[in-house]
Amino acid sequence: MTPSTSRFAHLVESIFPFYNTQKNPAPKAPVVYKGNMTAEERPRAIAVYCGSSPGKDKAYQEAAASLGRAMAEANRPLVYGGGSKGIMGIVSGAVIKGGGEVTGVVPHAMTRGGGEGDKTSSKSAPVLLSEPGREKAKTILVGSMHERKIEMATRAGGFIGLPGGFGTFEEVMEVITWTQIGIHNKPVVLVNVRGFYEPLRLLIKNAIRDGFINPDNETLAIFVDGPADHAEHETFDWGKASLEALDNWEGPPWAMFDWTTKVGGGKEAMSRT
Repeated sequence: MTPSTSRFAHLVESIFPFYNTQKNPAPKAPVVYKGNMTAEERPRAIAVYCGSSPGKDKAYQEAAASLGRAMAEANRPLVYGGGSKGIMGIVSGAVIKGGGEVTGVVPHAMTRGGGEGDKTSSKSAPVLLSEPGREKAKTILVGSMHERKIEMATRAGGFIGLPGGFGTFEEVMEVITWTQIGIHNKPVVLVNVRGFYEPLRLLIKNAIRDGFINPDNETLAIFVDGPADHAEHETFDWGKASLEALDNWEGPPWAMFDWTTKVGGGKEAMSRT
């Protein structure tokens, strides 16, 4: 880990005590919120959230392949959930094929029985480590789903959501919330293939209209829409568009809360990411 990611892991441990970061203790540093970090200041790795099912439309699969190719070409390491099936397998496979770096974060339980197979099927496939053809991918085993999400967020300088199911929805919303409340200051891009994330955009607008989300926070979720004609979505360069949106994002210059404050009023000396 870099010093910044180590500090972030230590910060998260103070918020979520079940996450143990003793292997990478955080160095002491002044409390600083970096506000609008540039793309150059953030870690180059990108955490991608997506489904372990392939989806029914080929455009979803082509978007995942496009993103993987673009990340490899731009030398942007992929951090993801570690599966080899569905959209997860397509985006990670494209990064590997392009010579890029891939790190999968897998809960131990998923390697023992069950796994993240096609969620539309009653059968689940175990997550395999060192699967033939994917030997170049690194794998980090963690003890829980909570640890998985924190490990991914710690390593990434930004997040991209491809189409997926409940897990993808939850992961995307959590990292948006973490930017809103100041745990980190990182962009979240949603790849809106065939309008997949349109209901979420509408939900955010409804929450703003009804007084539950500050209008200034609408930009915490970045939607990449592609061509107006959905017939062109299968061949659109989603990877290039998503990386451009990620790097051009300007985050809030403030932190809603000071997460370095301990119970009792003490301070934890570290920088936010």
